[in-house]
Amino acid sequence: MKIALDLFPILLFFAAYKFASIYEATAVLMAATVVQSLLMYRLDGKLATLQKVTLALILVFGTLTLVLHDDRFIKFKPTLLYGCMALGLFVAQYLFKKNFLKTMLGSQVNLPDANWQTLSTAWILYCIFMSALNAYVAHYFSTEDWVNFKIWGYIFPLIFIVGTGFYIAKHVPPAENAANDESVK
Repeated sequence: MKIALDLFPILLFFAAYKFASIYEATAVLMAATVVQSLLMYRLDGKLATLQKVTLALILVFGTLTLVLHDDRFIKFKPTLLYGCMALGLFVAQYLFKKNFLKTMLGSQVNLPDANWQTLSTAWILYCIFMSALNAYVAHYFSTEDWVNFKIWGYIFPLIFIVGTGFYIAKHVPPAENAANDESVK
């Protein structure tokens, strides 16, 4: 259900673009993200920080796109989002000595601190990669190509998240794996 909610706005954006223009698609994306946020709030009783940031960026950059009739704003929104995520993780990890991923997931996954450090660094590098990749496609390719990249480019986050899952599973201490195996029976 959560994955369907995550994909809901981008799929509607893609469909709206194919049947109309980037401007109608942007309005659809804005409305769909508001609906998505309301549904997530209803399900969880709160909105995650990333969801709040995403909603704010889509509303701000979407409004700029529509008011100024300039698609560069919506095309560079993912670049800014990924850049902010990389910067936030970096500042937390290296300046404040706080591992944001451990703070978020530490109650669910027991990993040694060195593995949390590696995971955080991997996420920082991934966010920098995605920010740069979106900027490159947004700048050097047509709007049509960028929209296609947005839908087919979801392979990058899927691969990275699956890889993160494998990394976590590989480094979970054996005692926790045994406890999880017992709870499944």
